[in-house]
Amino acid sequence: MKTIESPITGIVLRVISTVGEEVSKGQELMVLESMKMEIPIETMEPGKIKEIKVKEDDFVNEGDILLVLE
Repeated sequence: MKTIESPITGIVLRVISTVGEEVSKGQELMVLESMKMEIPIETMEPGKIKEIKVKEDDFVNEGDILLVLE
């Protein structure tokens, strides 16, 4: 299993993906907001989303796990 971690401290603005969805490399999974900037979170490799650890409006710190891929 692979995890996708938050690159910044901020708030989860939008969750675009769903559990069980097959994703491809470079696909946008969610958007974080930090200091009024929107930061897209993309996958670096293909996989299937096993678990989404956050929901919209959650506060996340740098390094927090956002998603788990199979």
